[in-house]
Amino acid sequence: MTTPAIRLRLLASATVAAFVLAGPAAGKTLAKVNGVEITDQDLKDAAEDVGPGLPAQLQGAARDAYILDYLIDGKLVATKAEADKMAEGPDFARKLAYMREKLLMEEYLGKIAREAATDAAVQKAYDDAAKARKPEAEVRAKHILVENEADAKKVIERLKGGEDFAKVAGEVSKDPGSKGGDLGWFTKERMVPEFADAAFKLEPGQLSEPVKSQFGWHVIKVDEKRQKEFPKLDTIRDQVARYVVQKAQSEAILKLREAAKIERTDAAPADGKKEEPAKDAPRKEEPAKK
Repeated sequence: MTTPAIRLRLLASATVAAFVLAGPAAGKTLAKVNGVEITDQDLKDAAEDVGPGLPAQLQGAARDAYILDYLIDGKLVATKAEADKMAEGPDFARKLAYMREKLLMEEYLGKIAREAATDAAVQKAYDDAAKARKPEAEVRAKHILVENEADAKKVIERLKGGEDFAKVAGEVSKDPGSKGGDLGWFTKERMVPEFADAAFKLEPGQLSEPVKSQFGWHVIKVDEKRQKEFPKLDTIRDQVARYVVQKAQSEAILKLREAAKIERTDAAPADGKKEEPAKDAPRKEEPAKK
Protein backbone atom coordinates (compact mmCIF):
# COMPACT_ATOMS: atom_id res chain seq x y z
CA MET A 1 0.00 0.00 0.00
CA THR A 2 1.39 3.39 -0.94
CA THR A 3 2.05 6.09 1.65
CA PRO A 4 -0.82 8.38 0.48
CA ALA A 5 -3.15 5.38 0.52
CA ILE A 6 -2.18 4.55 4.09
CA ARG A 7 -2.73 8.15 5.13
CA LEU A 8 -6.16 8.20 3.48
CA ARG A 9 -7.05 4.99 5.30
CA LEU A 10 -6.01 6.54 8.60
CA LEU A 11 -8.04 9.63 7.84
CA ALA A 12 -11.07 7.50 7.10
CA SER A 13 -10.78 5.72 10.42
CA ALA A 14 -9.79 8.75 12.54
CA THR A 15 -12.03 9.67 15.44
CA VAL A 16 -14.32 12.64 14.92
CA ALA A 17 -13.20 14.11 18.21
CA ALA A 18 -9.62 14.43 16.98
CA PHE A 19 -10.60 17.42 14.83
CA VAL A 20 -13.88 18.68 16.21
CA LEU A 21 -12.96 18.78 19.88
CA ALA A 22 -9.39 19.95 19.37
CA GLY A 23 -8.82 23.41 20.73
CA PRO A 24 -5.77 25.69 20.69
CA ALA A 25 -2.71 23.84 21.92
CA ALA A 26 0.43 25.41 23.33
CA GLY A 27 3.69 24.28 21.83
CA LYS A 28 6.06 24.66 18.96
CA THR A 29 4.28 25.43 15.69
CA LEU A 30 5.10 22.83 13.04
CA ALA A 31 2.74 23.96 10.29
CA LYS A 32 -0.17 26.26 9.52
CA VAL A 33 -3.21 25.32 7.45
CA ASN A 34 -5.09 28.41 6.27
CA GLY A 35 -3.75 30.19 9.32
CA VAL A 36 -4.60 27.41 11.79
CA GLU A 37 -1.55 26.15 13.70
CA ILE A 38 -0.47 22.55 14.09
CA THR A 39 1.90 22.14 17.05
CA ASP A 40 4.28 19.52 18.33
CA GLN A 41 1.67 18.64 20.96
CA ASP A 42 -0.82 17.98 18.16
CA LEU A 43 1.80 15.71 16.61
CA LYS A 44 2.25 13.85 19.88
CA ASP A 45 -1.51 13.35 20.29
CA ALA A 46 -1.85 12.12 16.73
CA ALA A 47 1.11 9.74 17.17
CA GLU A 48 -0.65 8.13 20.14
CA ASP A 49 -3.82 7.78 18.08
CA VAL A 50 -2.58 6.55 14.71
CA GLY A 51 1.00 5.50 15.48
CA PRO A 52 0.20 1.82 16.11
CA GLY A 53 -1.31 1.58 12.63
CA LEU A 54 1.76 2.86 10.82
CA PRO A 55 4.29 0.59 9.07
CA ALA A 56 6.97 -0.63 11.49
CA GLN A 57 9.75 0.56 9.18
CA LEU A 58 8.50 4.16 9.40
CA GLN A 59 10.57 5.61 12.23
CA GLY A 60 12.21 8.82 13.42
CA ALA A 61 11.95 11.98 11.36
CA ALA A 62 10.20 10.16 8.51
CA ARG A 63 7.48 9.02 10.92
CA ASP A 64 7.02 12.54 12.30
CA ALA A 65 6.83 13.99 8.79
CA TYR A 66 4.24 11.40 7.84
CA ILE A 67 2.07 12.17 10.87
CA LEU A 68 2.37 15.90 10.22
CA ASP A 69 1.09 15.34 6.68
CA TYR A 70 -1.73 13.32 8.19
CA LEU A 71 -2.64 16.25 10.45
CA ILE A 72 -2.50 18.71 7.55
CA ASP A 73 -4.78 16.49 5.47
CA GLY A 74 -7.04 16.12 8.47
CA LYS A 75 -7.37 19.87 8.92
CA LEU A 76 -8.22 20.32 5.25
CA VAL A 77 -10.78 17.51 5.23
CA ALA A 78 -12.38 18.59 8.51
CA THR A 79 -12.61 22.21 7.34
CA LYS A 80 -14.29 21.10 4.11
CA ALA A 81 -16.70 18.85 6.00
CA GLU A 82 -17.55 21.77 8.31
CA ALA A 83 -18.18 24.05 5.32
CA ASP A 84 -20.48 21.42 3.85
CA LYS A 85 -22.43 21.46 7.13
CA MET A 86 -21.65 17.80 7.81
CA ALA A 87 -21.31 18.61 11.52
CA GLU A 88 -25.03 19.36 11.68
CA GLY A 89 -27.75 16.87 12.38
CA PRO A 90 -28.57 14.28 15.07
CA ASP A 91 -26.32 11.50 13.68
CA PHE A 92 -23.18 13.62 13.94
CA ALA A 93 -24.17 14.90 17.38
CA ARG A 94 -24.73 11.36 18.60
CA LYS A 95 -21.36 10.16 17.29
CA LEU A 96 -19.64 13.21 18.74
CA ALA A 97 -21.20 12.54 22.14
CA TYR A 98 -20.00 8.93 21.95
CA MET A 99 -16.45 9.99 21.08
CA ARG A 100 -16.45 12.54 23.90
CA GLU A 101 -17.51 9.89 26.41
CA LYS A 102 -14.90 7.50 25.04
CA LEU A 103 -12.17 10.10 25.42
CA LEU A 104 -13.31 10.94 28.96
CA MET A 105 -13.34 7.24 29.84
CA GLU A 106 -9.81 6.80 28.52
CA GLU A 107 -8.60 9.82 30.46
CA TYR A 108 -10.17 8.56 33.69
CA LEU A 109 -8.88 5.01 33.30
CA GLY A 110 -5.48 6.41 32.40
CA LYS A 111 -5.46 8.39 35.62
CA ILE A 112 -6.30 5.25 37.59
CA ALA A 113 -3.53 3.37 35.80
CA ARG A 114 -0.94 6.00 36.66
CA GLU A 115 -1.99 6.05 40.30
CA ALA A 116 -2.23 2.26 40.63
CA ALA A 117 0.99 1.06 39.00
CA THR A 118 3.37 2.18 41.73
CA ASP A 119 6.53 0.23 42.52
CA ALA A 120 5.04 -0.73 45.89
CA ALA A 121 1.80 -2.01 44.34
CA VAL A 122 3.66 -4.03 41.70
CA GLN A 123 5.96 -5.53 44.34
CA LYS A 124 2.99 -6.47 46.56
CA ALA A 125 1.12 -8.13 43.68
CA TYR A 126 4.26 -10.07 42.80
CA ASP A 127 4.85 -11.15 46.42
CA ASP A 128 1.22 -12.27 46.79
CA ALA A 129 1.41 -14.32 43.61
CA ALA A 130 4.70 -15.89 44.68
CA LYS A 131 3.27 -16.86 48.06
CA ALA A 132 0.16 -18.37 46.47
CA ARG A 133 2.23 -20.45 44.07
CA LYS A 134 2.28 -24.08 45.17
CA PRO A 135 5.61 -25.92 44.99
CA GLU A 136 5.83 -27.74 41.68
CA ALA A 137 8.42 -30.33 40.71
CA GLU A 138 9.99 -30.43 37.29
CA VAL A 139 12.56 -32.67 35.67
CA ARG A 140 15.08 -32.34 32.90
CA ALA A 141 15.02 -35.46 30.80
CA LYS A 142 15.68 -36.92 27.39
CA HIS A 143 14.03 -39.73 25.49
CA ILE A 144 14.29 -41.96 22.47
CA LEU A 145 11.07 -42.77 20.63
CA VAL A 146 10.73 -46.01 18.64
CA GLU A 147 7.86 -47.94 17.07
CA ASN A 148 7.73 -51.07 19.23
CA GLU A 149 8.81 -52.57 22.53
CA ALA A 150 11.45 -54.79 20.97
CA ASP A 151 13.22 -51.79 19.47
CA ALA A 152 12.97 -49.98 22.82
CA LYS A 153 14.71 -52.91 24.55
CA LYS A 154 17.49 -52.81 21.95
CA VAL A 155 17.96 -49.11 22.69
CA ILE A 156 18.26 -49.86 26.42
CA GLU A 157 20.88 -52.52 25.74
CA ARG A 158 22.94 -50.07 23.70
CA LEU A 159 22.72 -47.38 26.35
CA LYS A 160 23.59 -49.76 29.19
CA GLY A 161 26.47 -50.89 27.05
CA GLY A 162 27.91 -47.39 27.27
CA GLU A 163 26.79 -45.78 24.00
CA ASP A 164 26.12 -42.06 24.02
CA PHE A 165 22.44 -41.20 24.45
CA ALA A 166 22.45 -38.36 21.91
CA LYS A 167 24.21 -40.57 19.34
CA VAL A 168 21.66 -43.37 19.71
CA ALA A 169 18.79 -40.90 19.61
CA GLY A 170 20.13 -39.38 16.42
CA GLU A 171 20.28 -42.80 14.80
CA VAL A 172 16.95 -44.39 15.80
CA SER A 173 14.58 -41.92 17.49
CA LYS A 174 11.35 -41.14 15.64
CA ASP A 175 11.07 -37.80 17.39
CA PRO A 176 12.68 -35.11 15.24
CA GLY A 177 11.62 -32.34 17.61
CA SER A 178 14.06 -33.22 20.39
CA LYS A 179 17.69 -32.77 19.37
CA GLY A 180 19.65 -35.70 20.71
CA GLY A 181 16.51 -36.67 22.61
CA ASP A 182 16.76 -33.65 24.93
CA LEU A 183 13.37 -32.45 26.22
CA GLY A 184 14.66 -29.75 28.54
CA TRP A 185 12.83 -28.94 31.77
CA PHE A 186 9.13 -29.80 32.10
CA THR A 187 6.45 -30.21 34.74
CA LYS A 188 4.32 -33.32 35.03
CA GLU A 189 1.17 -31.92 33.45
CA ARG A 190 2.98 -30.98 30.25
CA MET A 191 3.36 -34.60 29.20
CA VAL A 192 0.91 -37.39 28.51
CA PRO A 193 0.25 -39.42 31.70
CA GLU A 194 2.20 -42.57 30.78
CA PHE A 195 5.31 -40.59 29.92
CA ALA A 196 5.01 -38.23 32.89
CA ASP A 197 4.46 -41.00 35.45
CA ALA A 198 7.53 -42.88 34.26
CA ALA A 199 9.76 -39.80 34.07
CA PHE A 200 8.90 -38.49 37.53
CA LYS A 201 9.52 -41.88 39.17
CA LEU A 202 13.12 -41.89 37.94
CA GLU A 203 16.02 -40.43 39.88
CA PRO A 204 18.72 -38.39 38.13
CA GLY A 205 20.89 -40.65 36.03
CA GLN A 206 18.36 -43.49 35.89
CA LEU A 207 17.10 -45.08 32.69
CA SER A 208 13.50 -46.24 32.30
CA GLU A 209 12.15 -49.51 31.06
CA PRO A 210 10.21 -49.26 27.75
CA VAL A 211 7.27 -46.88 28.20
CA LYS A 212 4.28 -47.05 25.86
CA SER A 213 2.26 -43.95 24.96
CA GLN A 214 0.02 -42.85 22.11
CA PHE A 215 3.16 -41.79 20.21
CA GLY A 216 5.01 -45.09 20.42
CA TRP A 217 7.57 -46.60 22.81
CA HIS A 218 9.92 -44.41 24.82
CA VAL A 219 13.20 -44.91 26.61
CA ILE A 220 13.59 -42.11 29.14
CA LYS A 221 16.59 -40.83 31.06
CA VAL A 222 16.27 -38.18 33.76
CA ASP A 223 19.21 -35.82 34.14
CA GLU A 224 18.03 -33.48 36.93
CA LYS A 225 15.15 -32.75 39.28
CA ARG A 226 14.20 -29.50 41.00
CA GLN A 227 11.36 -27.39 42.32
CA LYS A 228 10.13 -25.01 39.65
CA GLU A 229 11.29 -21.49 40.41
CA PHE A 230 8.91 -18.55 40.44
CA PRO A 231 10.01 -16.03 37.79
CA LYS A 232 12.05 -13.06 39.02
CA LEU A 233 10.12 -9.81 39.19
CA ASP A 234 12.39 -8.10 36.67
CA THR A 235 11.44 -10.68 34.03
CA ILE A 236 7.67 -10.26 34.45
CA ARG A 237 7.37 -6.69 35.75
CA ASP A 238 5.32 -5.51 32.75
CA GLN A 239 2.92 -8.42 33.15
CA VAL A 240 2.48 -7.76 36.88
CA ALA A 241 1.99 -4.03 36.25
CA ARG A 242 -0.74 -4.79 33.69
CA TYR A 243 -2.47 -7.00 36.24
CA VAL A 244 -2.31 -4.24 38.88
CA VAL A 245 -3.71 -1.68 36.45
CA GLN A 246 -6.49 -3.92 35.15
CA LYS A 247 -7.49 -4.85 38.70
CA ALA A 248 -7.63 -1.20 39.78
CA GLN A 249 -9.63 -0.19 36.71
CA SER A 250 -12.06 -3.09 37.12
CA GLU A 251 -12.64 -2.24 40.78
CA ALA A 252 -13.24 1.42 39.92
CA ILE A 253 -15.81 0.51 37.27
CA LEU A 254 -17.50 -1.94 39.65
CA LYS A 255 -17.86 0.79 42.29
CA LEU A 256 -19.41 3.11 39.72
CA ARG A 257 -21.84 0.38 38.70
CA GLU A 258 -22.80 -0.33 42.30
CA ALA A 259 -23.51 3.35 42.94
CA ALA A 260 -25.53 3.82 39.74
CA LYS A 261 -29.08 3.00 38.78
CA ILE A 262 -28.78 0.91 35.62
CA GLU A 263 -31.84 -0.21 33.70
CA ARG A 264 -31.27 -2.54 30.76
CA THR A 265 -33.94 -3.40 28.23
CA ASP A 266 -31.92 -5.93 26.21
CA ALA A 267 -32.50 -9.64 26.74
CA ALA A 268 -30.24 -11.29 29.30
CA PRO A 269 -28.84 -14.85 28.85
CA ALA A 270 -31.41 -17.55 29.64
CA ASP A 271 -29.66 -18.65 32.85
CA GLY A 272 -29.25 -15.09 34.06
CA LYS A 273 -25.48 -15.32 33.93
CA LYS A 274 -23.02 -13.50 31.76
CA GLU A 275 -21.93 -15.41 28.72
CA GLU A 276 -18.26 -16.37 28.74
CA PRO A 277 -16.07 -17.25 25.77
CA ALA A 278 -15.60 -20.94 25.15
CA LYS A 279 -12.29 -22.33 26.34
CA ASP A 280 -10.20 -24.90 24.53
CA ALA A 281 -10.19 -28.33 26.08
CA PRO A 282 -6.91 -29.04 27.87
CA ARG A 283 -4.54 -31.17 25.93
CA LYS A 284 -1.23 -32.79 26.63
CA GLU A 285 1.78 -31.92 24.60
CA GLU A 286 3.70 -34.45 22.63
CA PRO A 287 6.79 -35.35 24.70
CA ALA A 288 9.03 -34.00 21.96
CA LYS A 289 7.79 -30.46 22.55
CA LYS A 290 9.52 -28.27 25.06
